Amino acid sequence: MKKFGFFSTLPLLASLLVAGPSYAGEEVNLYSYRQQSLLQPLTDAFTAETGIKVNVVHAEKGLAEKIKAAGANNPADLVLTVDIGRLEEVRAAGLLAPVNSPVLNEVVPSHLRHPDNLWFALTTRARVIYADKDRVKEGELKSLNDLADPKWKGRICTRSGKHVYNIGLIASVIAEDGEAVAETWLRGVKANLARKPQGNDRAQAKAIFEGQCDIAIANRYYMGKMFYNTKSPEQQQWAEQIRVVYLDQQVGGRGQHINISGAGLLNTAKNKDNAIKLLEFLVGETAQGLYATANFEEPVREGIETDEFIESLGSFKADRISLQEVAEQRAAAARLVDRVGFDL
Repeated sequence: MKKFGFFSTLPLLASLLVAGPSYAGEEVNLYSYRQQSLLQPLTDAFTAETGIKVNVVHAEKGLAEKIKAAGANNPADLVLTVDIGRLEEVRAAGLLAPVNSPVLNEVVPSHLRHPDNLWFALTTRARVIYADKDRVKEGELKSLNDLADPKWKGRICTRSGKHVYNIGLIASVIAEDGEAVAETWLRGVKANLARKPQGNDRAQAKAIFEGQCDIAIANRYYMGKMFYNTKSPEQQQWAEQIRVVYLDQQVGGRGQHINISGAGLLNTAKNKDNAIKLLEFLVGETAQGLYATANFEEPVREGIETDEFIESLGSFKADRISLQEVAEQRAAAARLVDRVGFDL
């Protein structure tokens, strides 16, 4: 297997994958937080279409620090992450270069890319409410603000407030309403928790099924993962017990909070042209269709057919706030989680 530069010495990297057959002189090096099983079909399709080999390093953390330490010796051309926060870490470290691509500018809405085109969303991820079909009436929960209503005391489950998904959600409240309003809201949510924040998003679905709580904060795409999980059929039961609730859909409402998966071009890229080709491919119809059907995320490209089950969960109006504004409030969100003792 081919290894590139300093990455080969990092203990956090489990593997280095080379997608597709070898094409001499035509390659692009990608550093990715995404799981191998999700990324491989995309890189295989890109190589089949273009003849450009994709070298992929998978890792879980330490992206910005390691790239910055490598300097000009960094071999990666692109970074691909889940969560706006991880993209912001790389951007804030001054590691990304602007991309002037009519394709990307046309497909990716302005609020889902950096104002200077330093990063681009590839998919969106709605952070919705899972509600028990029997214990929560339709229309009973309408707004993000409702989560702080005492009527939900002892009825809410969520993962850690420090997880990047929840940090993004809290940061969006700060960006929309200011830190003081966000603190009041978060204290109200904490007061309504049924248990200490714990587990992942699927664990919240399980808690609803078991009656530990009535509603939970979670990403919508996990519904597809549970619904089709034949290896763990109990997860299918969890999904069947849940109604997905989209928040702030009323006229004048902010819309449903979303996060993204996204990518950016490194300013030390040795294969810049190929990297831009890969970025453009990832917002094309083939890749966007794979994102929608393989991981149940929402494509950024309009007109892409999505999974039938996900379609059955209904459509929603998404929040249009610039995700760069949200990203810039992440540090404040993390401090707020500590200040209110959310995870205690």
